[in-house]
Amino acid sequence: MIPTITAFANSPDRGRGQARDMRVRWALEEVGQPYDVRLVSFAEMKQPAHLALHPFGQIPTYEDGDLALFESGAIVLHLAARHAGLLPDDANARSRAIAWVFAALNTLEPPIVELGMAMLFERDRSWYAERLPMLQDRVRTRLGELSRRLGNADWLDGAFSAGDLMMVTVLRRLHTSGLLDEYPDLSAYVARGEARPAFRRAFDAQLAVFAAASRS
Repeated sequence: MIPTITAFANSPDRGRGQARDMRVRWALEEVGQPYDVRLVSFAEMKQPAHLALHPFGQIPTYEDGDLALFESGAIVLHLAARHAGLLPDDANARSRAIAWVFAALNTLEPPIVELGMAMLFERDRSWYAERLPMLQDRVRTRLGELSRRLGNADWLDGAFSAGDLMMVTVLRRLHTSGLLDEYPDLSAYVARGEARPAFRRAFDAQLAVFAAASRS
């Protein structure tokens, strides 16, 4: 049976590969697992059928037989556990890779998302100019810490893993902010992730959905 994921019928990221189904698409492509996609509108995401899969009315969801999952990190880890290629065989290295998944989602992503939301929705507020540097510095703190940890390595801990997949997708949210350019090693790290054939296939598939919606 081929698993099915859900994705935006008309993504608000305008095809830039930032919607969170991108993470799941990329993981599926890395492990060579075919999949189907069910596109959902914002209205459909709040209907009982979708809420039964995702109690918070978001995407992505993942269905495979009698298993239904939500949350991109949980789905990626499920795929990594079931298929070779995203987690090391060594038990300690495997645990470290999983730790990087959580670091991406819990430590890096919150200040990055907060900055992005402010830049998108708060520019006309009187306090925006004062708040923006504070948000940027919070992100810089995390980027500096990550940069020191990465050093000259290609990936976070040995070979490419689910931790890198998740971290790259989180860092890509900074492309329009200019902050990533301040850390050439992290920019190169993200570029290495984006150059992977599985990433390109996932990106092109998500972009095709946006392009089709734009023509309709």
